[in-house]
Amino acid sequence: MRRAYIINTNRANRPGGETERDMLQNEKCSAYYSPWKEKIQHIQPNDLVFLYRNKKGIIARGIASGVVEIADYLDKDGLHEDEEYYMNLNRFERLSKPVSSTTINDIVGSQIVLAPTLVQLDYERGLKIWQAITKEYL
Repeated sequence: MRRAYIINTNRANRPGGETERDMLQNEKCSAYYSPWKEKIQHIQPNDLVFLYRNKKGIIARGIASGVVEIADYLDKDGLHEDEEYYMNLNRFERLSKPVSSTTINDIVGSQIVLAPTLVQLDYERGLKIWQAITKEYL
């Protein structure tokens, strides 16, 4: 069964935005360090994925490839082996303006807590967000 995921770009925890920049440039979703990185393994082929920036909203979207890849992560403290789990996203698109958390809640008709690294939604709610983005945010 298809699902939808909202993935936090980790900008708040990685000042300078290097993780978000990497996701946008490489058209992927990522998570770093346990227990967060393992959450990427829940995403299946053709799931809808939205990239979310704290205090801004959804900034990009794509469709999951279903293939989890593992990479080393380099930050100011050095190289951390196998600390990034990521998945490439097909049909990747950056939005012309972010979809705010308030608007996301209005679209799906319920309150979604967007603080976690990964938020799972049923496909129907994800499809509503996808459709709203297509109509108003590209």
